[in-house]
Amino acid sequence: MGMPGPFELIIILVIVLLIFGGKRLKNIGNEVGSAIKGFKSSMKDTDAEKKEDIIEAKVEADDESSDKKS
Repeated sequence: MGMPGPFELIIILVIVLLIFGGKRLKNIGNEVGSAIKGFKSSMKDTDAEKKEDIIEAKVEADDESSDKKS
């Protein structure tokens, strides 16, 4: 049992269209798109915070090592 073929996908899409209707599908698409955008932006923010934390840790380590040398 593999991936459905093009004919099966068309049948599934027609059934979904009949169940939800065109307007509701558009709203669902918009909601899913905004959720994906929010997820991506939060992932970028998290990556930026991690990089900042790493840089701060390196600076603190350099400061401590220079204090010990003095």
